[in-house]
Amino acid sequence: MRQIAHQITVKTHERHLYDITGEVTAWVHAGGFRTGLLTLYIQHTSASLMINENYDPDVLKDMERFFDRLVTDGDPLFVHTAEGPDDMPAHIRTALTQVNLSIPLIDGKLALGTWQGIFLFEHRHLPMARRVMLHLLGE
Repeated sequence: MRQIAHQITVKTHERHLYDITGEVTAWVHAGGFRTGLLTLYIQHTSASLMINENYDPDVLKDMERFFDRLVTDGDPLFVHTAEGPDDMPAHIRTALTQVNLSIPLIDGKLALGTWQGIFLFEHRHLPMARRVMLHLLGE
């Protein structure tokens, strides 16, 4: 059994779902593993990770609109506004989604479904540099 680790940095420009499937897949392929488990972990409290459809871009737009309605910026309910009206909503969005993902590796390929992709979900409006840790355990 072997293991390798890596960090990628995703530069975001706005609140949006960013497809990181290609970069993650390239790193996994370069590792030369045939079977195993990939774990992704984002080191932030105002961004998250998500597996979702990567074929029809309307799915991502609808997901973003849904979260905009579910957790609105500037809601007077929130006391924590140290970094602006999108600060606390970003933390809530992260709590409602995921900060880590586990994806099996089978026959040298991530076992994603036909239409699945890996996304970083930026919950803030300002540009950010988000760190995602990758850890692959297998052979």
